[in-house]
Amino acid sequence: MRNPYDVLGVPKGASEADIKKAFRKLAKTYHPDGNKDPKAKDRFSEASAAYEIVGDKDKRAQFDRGEIDAGGKPRATGFEGFSGFGGGRGSAFDFEGGARGRGAGGGGGIGEDIFSHLFGEAFRAGGAGPAGMGGGMGGARGAQRGEDVAAELSVSLEQVASEERLRLLLPTGREVDVVVPRGVVDGQTIRLRGLGQPGSPRAEPGDALLTIRVQAHPRFKAEGADLRVTVDLPLEDAVLGGGLRVPTLTGTVEMKIPAMTGSGRTFRLRGKGLPKKDGSRGDLLATTAVALPAGEDAALTAYARGRREAKAGPDQA
Repeated sequence: MRNPYDVLGVPKGASEADIKKAFRKLAKTYHPDGNKDPKAKDRFSEASAAYEIVGDKDKRAQFDRGEIDAGGKPRATGFEGFSGFGGGRGSAFDFEGGARGRGAGGGGGIGEDIFSHLFGEAFRAGGAGPAGMGGGMGGARGAQRGEDVAAELSVSLEQVASEERLRLLLPTGREVDVVVPRGVVDGQTIRLRGLGQPGSPRAEPGDALLTIRVQAHPRFKAEGADLRVTVDLPLEDAVLGGGLRVPTLTGTVEMKIPAMTGSGRTFRLRGKGLPKKDGSRGDLLATTAVALPAGEDAALTAYARGRREAKAGPDQA
């Protein structure tokens, strides 16, 4: 095993930030998922092992003092190196089953934060580790993260509008309170950290993947954060103009409409839609549908006949 400082390309007095930066660069370059060169796997494994030594404050100090070698194993000096199998300093038992084993498998190891940042959930869930093998750093000895679970939450548009807090029973048997998030849309999946199956000792639990199902509404139709609704407009108000009561998800509001408003005209009521992620709200788009009087109206019938005769002309009257 080469000197870990030489492997990372940093001097012995390099800062922690410089060491981490050097390792990040090598990891991005030689990770087997992104580099198909057969030699990349070995370079990546070597860089990871080097960072396991000098990226850890205590191990780096031990290496600099000559207490452990480049592979992290204690150097035999007299009987001292063999006196710690019950937990003494630098013992082989501590190294294999303790510090290195715990740091290897996703339960808080020295390289976990970096690999998680570089390669995302695939590493945290047990993807390709530094040696290009499944299970993350440390292989089979590493702690195993808990499995994710899937769940669905059915919500109404009213609950989305009010950002209601709902009680949810997860597949794990655990009940949790869930607040309908702003900006949610039908079919969107939300990750609830740490609410999945438990992991092995000292390992993180899995997550709950919650899919939101927005129920169809008998009156409103959602278009992103905007809502659409059709409003009946009495004939006299369509002709003369006036106030029109428009339903919203949080109550009824009144708006003014101009005279001679026909069917199919859309009015925008700002801020009467669904919540957005930034805290603002969408709009309500109200489309008019002119409603004729129930039964026969003599005045209206006479007016309509007069209009028809005028259009037809004297020859067809």
